[in-house]
Amino acid sequence: TDKVHQTPTAILKGPEDKVNLTCSHTDQRYDRILWYQQSAQNTALKLIGYVRFTSPTVEDSFKGRFDVSGDAAANKMAYLHFPKVTEAEDSAVYFCAASEAQCCTIPSLLYKNPL
Repeated sequence: TDKVHQTPTAILKGPEDKVNLTCSHTDQRYDRILWYQQSAQNTALKLIGYVRFTSPTVEDSFKGRFDVSGDAAANKMAYLHFPKVTEAEDSAVYFCAASEAQCCTIPSLLYKNPL
């Protein structure tokens, strides 16, 4: 069975239209929902942003054009909003994914060697 669902599955919008996409999951272990863009000009998946628990993060290259929100753990839902379609690259395929967040990177101690 599918554990991650995205709605709407297809959408057609014009310039200046706003877009709202929804992603949900059913796995109790998942606490992060990620949003990706794949444009016709560049078929590599680009991370737009993600929600970890209720904390949203948008990648620098998408800030100001896209917004993410939601609750990836308790409500198991996240949203991708474009206030308005503005660039040709906005015409793309959008994917969502859910995962367990990786925890606790411990910074290494820094030593300065005397010369």
